[in-house]
Amino acid sequence: MAAPQATRTLRPFGLRDQFGYLAGNFAGDFTYTLCTGFMMKFYTDVLGVSAVIVGLAMTVAQILDAVTDLGMGQICDRAPTTEQGKFRPWIRRIAGPVSLISFLMYASWIKEAPMTLKIVWLFVTYLLYSSVFYTMIIIPYGSMASAMSNDALDRTKLSNWRHVGGTLAVTVINFIVPLVVYVDATNPDGSLILNDAGEVIQSLNGTRMMLCGLVFSILSFVLWMVCYFMTTERVKIPSKNEKLNIGAFINNLFHNRGLIAIVLLIIVQECSNSAFHRMSGYMFDNYFRQGKMQAITSPVETIITLVIAACIVKIVAKVGKKEITVTGCLISAAVFAIAFVMHTSNVYSWLVIYGGVTVGLALFNPVTFALVTDIVDDEEVRTGNRMDGTIYSVYSFGRKFGSALSSGVTGMMLSIIGYDSAPDKYAPSLTDGIYNISCVVPLIGFVLMALIVGVLYPLNKKRVDSNVAILKERHGGE
Repeated sequence: MAAPQATRTLRPFGLRDQFGYLAGNFAGDFTYTLCTGFMMKFYTDVLGVSAVIVGLAMTVAQILDAVTDLGMGQICDRAPTTEQGKFRPWIRRIAGPVSLISFLMYASWIKEAPMTLKIVWLFVTYLLYSSVFYTMIIIPYGSMASAMSNDALDRTKLSNWRHVGGTLAVTVINFIVPLVVYVDATNPDGSLILNDAGEVIQSLNGTRMMLCGLVFSILSFVLWMVCYFMTTERVKIPSKNEKLNIGAFINNLFHNRGLIAIVLLIIVQECSNSAFHRMSGYMFDNYFRQGKMQAITSPVETIITLVIAACIVKIVAKVGKKEITVTGCLISAAVFAIAFVMHTSNVYSWLVIYGGVTVGLALFNPVTFALVTDIVDDEEVRTGNRMDGTIYSVYSFGRKFGSALSSGVTGMMLSIIGYDSAPDKYAPSLTDGIYNISCVVPLIGFVLMALIVGVLYPLNKKRVDSNVAILKERHGGE
């Protein structure tokens, strides 16, 4: 396959590209974070759907992604390079549909509908969101990083800015949404519902959740457009015209240690990270009985992430992506272990624990996406075949499958501790189970992540630098 050629007549890579790429992840995570953080809570507490069924819907959708993600990756690799680029046009085409369907998932108007209709609505809207439209925009967006610059440090900058965009989305969602959607719970006669300590219990309001879905879907569309107009593809990657040999493709994937490791890493990462964030609603509402306190996690997470993001590129340049990832995983795992032993009942202590976990996350999350571009380079060095879209689609499938798996695991564990059938969702026996789930699942996950990257992932700093030098020589110094 011909080597990608860089076009020198385009403006140089700079802050405009980095900000535009940030806006893309900001847009995607506006809807994705809202979904992972609040959709299960909305369907269980507002629409009355079993947590097991909600988790099943998410798991089914992500299994389907095995087909749609790889299919979209192949479409991207085979697409011609236009004046707008090879990947950017998809952002313009799909921004509208993905924003619309993300709003329709929060249909509070079907609250009084038969349970069958609610379940059908859940499956259809979530499948369309996750397995169709989100796939059709996030695969080109992720693949675009390889086409924006040939330089490995530039790609690390993009990965860092992408993480900052996601962090800002998480901050806005987790700060604003709890303040808006949680209201004082009342009895049928209008009187306030109090806990044993005489405090007013707060519950999630379906109409307010729907309005949040509408607002963030609109903002997501606007940010996708910012991403489209502010980024530039400089590396002209030729289309893949040869017929796909499924057998050879699968065989190659199973012999690519880097790709195997990154897929396992992202599955476990999403399972751990998403379980932690999904359970936040239950922790603050059910365990601490202070749902609006969840909003404080946003500035905590943002401040820590932005401080580390300001220096992470320099750290990675000296230490390496693999090395910093292992360190971050072990830090987060250690904090969860301490939290499990403490079993604190103080909400402010939990916020400190949240901050400690965020330190670990902020060390490796910014470089996760850059690991994918390193794998793309390594594949080209080893085989001479460049598959930006296909490799990113495999990574994206792992990300969404891990997120769905965490939904299934979370839903199953909530059912095991009796959340679905419990007459009192604030009973100590139930809330202690919620606390244990929130600590143990991420703890196990982050330990596994450190082992996956430390033992299986082969692309240390020395090998990455070597690959960059080889490709620069192949591409005439670009």
